[in-house]
Amino acid sequence: MTLRTLDGAMFAQMVLSGAHHLSNNADKIDALNVFPVPDGDTGTNMNLSMTSGANETKQNASESISDVGSAFAKGLLMGARGNSGVILSQIFRGFSKGLGNNKAITTKEFASALDNGVKTAYKAVMKPVEGTILTVAKDAANHALSVAETEEDIINLMDRTLAEAKASLKRTPDLLPVLKEVGVVDSGGQGLVTIYEGFVTALKGEALPESSSDVTMDDMISAEHHKSAQDFMNTEDIEFGYCTEFMVKFEADKLNETPFDEQAFREQLSEHGDSLLVVSDDDVVKVHIHAEYPGTVMTLGQKYGSLINMKIENMREQHTAIVGNKKKAVKQKKSDYAIVTVGMGSGIKSLFESLGASVVIEGGQTMNPSTQDIADAIDQAHAHKVIVLPNNKNIVMAAEQAGELVDAEVAVVPTTSIPQGIGAMLAFHPEADLQSNRNDMLDAAGAVKTGQVTYAVRDTQIDGMTIEKDHFMGIADGKIKATNKSKFDTVKALLDDIITDEDEILTILQGEDTSDSEMDELVSYVEETFDDIEVERHKGDQPIYSYIFSVE
Repeated sequence: MTLRTLDGAMFAQMVLSGAHHLSNNADKIDALNVFPVPDGDTGTNMNLSMTSGANETKQNASESISDVGSAFAKGLLMGARGNSGVILSQIFRGFSKGLGNNKAITTKEFASALDNGVKTAYKAVMKPVEGTILTVAKDAANHALSVAETEEDIINLMDRTLAEAKASLKRTPDLLPVLKEVGVVDSGGQGLVTIYEGFVTALKGEALPESSSDVTMDDMISAEHHKSAQDFMNTEDIEFGYCTEFMVKFEADKLNETPFDEQAFREQLSEHGDSLLVVSDDDVVKVHIHAEYPGTVMTLGQKYGSLINMKIENMREQHTAIVGNKKKAVKQKKSDYAIVTVGMGSGIKSLFESLGASVVIEGGQTMNPSTQDIADAIDQAHAHKVIVLPNNKNIVMAAEQAGELVDAEVAVVPTTSIPQGIGAMLAFHPEADLQSNRNDMLDAAGAVKTGQVTYAVRDTQIDGMTIEKDHFMGIADGKIKATNKSKFDTVKALLDDIITDEDEILTILQGEDTSDSEMDELVSYVEETFDDIEVERHKGDQPIYSYIFSVE
């Protein structure tokens, strides 16, 4: 069988096959990750990224390879996670652009598109490192360019490109000493080889192998290494402790005030961490960085629009868990600053962590943490200076008492709601002294209006309002403003009360008892009713409160 041109339908099959093969091998690829820091989830990140690209490809079926390539690249960008996922998205972003407007391509055009993908990926990385997925992609693309000079069969071209990718993968330990020391090949490079294997399988019409071929996973992990690969790094050697990812959705008014320049933004962020990747299209910019203060880098991004898809992981804790040695955590050098905050709900916890919280204490209404709970959390934060955000008026005094019991400088910012806590965190500046940060964060918290929707546990009368048991209540900054048997009617009355013409942003935290369809209906109502309000939605998964609103 000979294939002289590659169209959209066949390329879509290649994408789906590559995604499926990567999914089958994701856990094994995770086991290879040792560089540059111990966030050992390369296979998982590449799999999630590739799955997003494949889903977008399926939803945009076309005979035109340029159309399919664009959909694949867009899906990869939106779903990209981790260094490896973002680099993968850039390889195929450049590949897509290299396709031009062609409906089908030849071997020379295919090789040229691969080469354009490599150039795009290298440009996206602040400090490219050889011996990684970048090297494997580059070697494979260069070989494809050479082969395409005389080869007109797409199948043979991709087969020989895969062979060079595998050869390049085997060479990665010679380029990165840490790989040779641990006895593995580069995990990102193995991920790309796995995808390319799926491509070749689709072109040949064959069934996928059960695992990645030629270089077996057992071969890649030396038998002598019974310890985790992360044992070769000490927790205290991690300079930038938080793996931080977020996207900025561009906003016209902010861009008019501060025009976006990808390279300038990349250089600005590079001052705050390493393992930096910045990629953008017309609508969004995606950032991956290992930083010590995630809130700082996110604030820089907010100059251009709204933050979306935020994720943060504490790599020091992750490393300690991987090596199974708690003594290392005890000996870990204290950081300068840490933030301890209180919240209920997995989504709220994740949101606070994404903004840079070191410890999130589970608690809030009906479950106030004790002074000892807060003191333990301050100790766990392991910092010289600790800021505590109680986020509930009933927790403020316990927080202040806890600050007197610990061996750290502690400042309590007396936030009384989750929205105030979020607003305060966004005002934190790692270079400022403790008192200045407390004052700035308190000012920021005071500028946020809080709305909450919950239910009445008994009949009562308050503030001239009759409230019946099990009816919903709309509360604005501690005062009941609305009550109704209908949750939606209560929400509408509350929002009509607290949103004014001067307000710009409404953030909605969805409670554990609220369905996605209810959330969709609410967002539609807000967008139709309040013309100038921008809506941000998050799954807070908080109990008791169906919705928590932040109005700014």
